[in-house]
Amino acid sequence: MSYAGKNFKYLRKLRGWTQEEFAIKLNIKRSLVGAYEEERAEPRLEVLEQLSSLFKLSLDTLLLQDLAAENTGSSYLEKRRMLKNTGEAQLIQFVPVKAAAGYLTGYADPEFIDELNTFTLPMLAPGQYRAFEIVGDSMLPTPSGSVIVGEKVDGLEDVKNNYAYIVVSRSEGIVYKRVQRNNKQKAKVTLVSDNPIYEPYQVNSEDILELWQAQMVISKAAAQPRWDMNQLGSLVSNLQEQVTTLKKKLN
Repeated sequence: MSYAGKNFKYLRKLRGWTQEEFAIKLNIKRSLVGAYEEERAEPRLEVLEQLSSLFKLSLDTLLLQDLAAENTGSSYLEKRRMLKNTGEAQLIQFVPVKAAAGYLTGYADPEFIDELNTFTLPMLAPGQYRAFEIVGDSMLPTPSGSVIVGEKVDGLEDVKNNYAYIVVSRSEGIVYKRVQRNNKQKAKVTLVSDNPIYEPYQVNSEDILELWQAQMVISKAAAQPRWDMNQLGSLVSNLQEQVTTLKKKLN
């Protein structure tokens, strides 16, 4: 008798994940999670291997042992504490300004990435994240020295127009900008600053090494700028003019 389906459901609930979150973590469809948990289908070997790696359990344990029955004497908090001790929290590598130059050559080197300092943020959804320190005033009101926590984007086809990204490219290094794509000019993308005094510019798509969609901004409270209504109104007007000008150029 296989306990795979029963253990599948038990481990998901132990982590406090929804079926959708669990499906994302395992790179499968949500409907498959339901099918496995209701024992309408047996988990494929590759799914069991991912589950084994995620929970630090052997395949034999997943298939042959009823984990729910074996842990009935443990409290829920004890189980959660046990899972946290096995590395449940996602580690976010931090790339400070002083490491930016090295990152351009070491971004794909596991040894370089392992040497970066890490931290965790429990409110983030499952995914791959990295944090980058930014300097300058091109993205005001986000102040210089802020840390941008970004989620990895696989490629330009997944980029959402006018969303903010950390863009890692051969030509520009590491920059924090809003990205605009033009389906008629796929060889280039436009990078736009939130501060209207900076003109938008283009980079070659083939020069882009990585894209991280901004999810959180971490900054010191004292560094947050104060804006009055006149400043905000002027900023909005300038941004609207920039967008209108860009649309005319792109069309």
